[in-house]
Amino acid sequence: MKSIAINRRDFMKICLQTTALMGLPYGFHTKVAEAVEKEKKPTVVWLHYQECTGCSESLLRSNHPGISELILDTISLDYHETLMIGSGHQAEESLHHSVSENKGNYILVVEGAIPTKESGIYCKVGGKTAMESLAEISKNAAAIISIGTCASYGGIQAVDPNPTGAVGVGELVKDKPIINVPGCPPNPYNFLSVIFYYLTFKKFPKLDELNRPQFAYGRKIHEHCERRPHFDAGRFAEEYGDENHKAGYCLYKLGCKGPATFANCSVLRFNDVGVWPVSVGHPCIGCTEPSILFNKPIAEKVQIHDPTPPDTYPTTETKERGKGADPLTTAAVGVVAGAALGAGAVLSKKLPKGEDSEKED
Repeated sequence: MKSIAINRRDFMKICLQTTALMGLPYGFHTKVAEAVEKEKKPTVVWLHYQECTGCSESLLRSNHPGISELILDTISLDYHETLMIGSGHQAEESLHHSVSENKGNYILVVEGAIPTKESGIYCKVGGKTAMESLAEISKNAAAIISIGTCASYGGIQAVDPNPTGAVGVGELVKDKPIINVPGCPPNPYNFLSVIFYYLTFKKFPKLDELNRPQFAYGRKIHEHCERRPHFDAGRFAEEYGDENHKAGYCLYKLGCKGPATFANCSVLRFNDVGVWPVSVGHPCIGCTEPSILFNKPIAEKVQIHDPTPPDTYPTTETKERGKGADPLTTAAVGVVAGAALGAGAVLSKKLPKGEDSEKED
């Protein structure tokens, strides 16, 4: 930690933040810190298939307070085609040595979709197809983390007509625990929290029906969006660049998929500066949802109940002083309220008492 300029206080802040994100009670950050400091580093093998490397790039470029360095020091990353120094035969030797030495105890991370048509010839590494290497390396893995939408569901490669027969990991591997961390790219804190949870409790967090960790994908983006007050009051941007768009109004009519997308983007944000697509004026494209991303045009509106406010709501037309809240002020209040609701929901959850498949109290 000293070598990458992370002091003890910053380290505890990281543990506290990830503890809150995972929905653990206050005080558990000390257990997370102890696990990270004392436990043997879990061996991680990271495979790349059909992808743009955006998931790895997102992880590496998250640098406040140095998450990329921290996670590389927290886990034993034995194989990663983009980051490792070795190449060719040296890289393959490192991969097979790691797998054989840690049989049954390593975590396999997969980035990218797996092509299946024509025996998988559309993606080969080290002379083996993605299908072959996935079957071989997953066989002795303790669990698999599918990072990004491509590895989770097939991503853009799997869009009709899907010429390579691209699929997500779960379509091919049926005998291992699979944790999907979708997103294009996913927030690196979600991946980091899955690793921290595993280090602390020796098991993976509770998952939803799409095998996503519920702490990150348990609520809709729309619920904590800073533009939600404008949605409730019926204030919408009609087209890019119009006055309503410039004023920060709701992007639903521009095709925002936030009302149908489960993710924590509106609370966790990206790039260490508190931004996410909607905050900079672009609709959510639903990148964590297999039924939305690349399957619905960006401009197509998702079907939701009552997209306009009821008649009992106050008028939104007046802009005179003292007659209704200023739209930008309303949005700012929405940010604070959304963050408070998100934090309250997270911290109010109880730690699961049994296996992750059990129902919460």
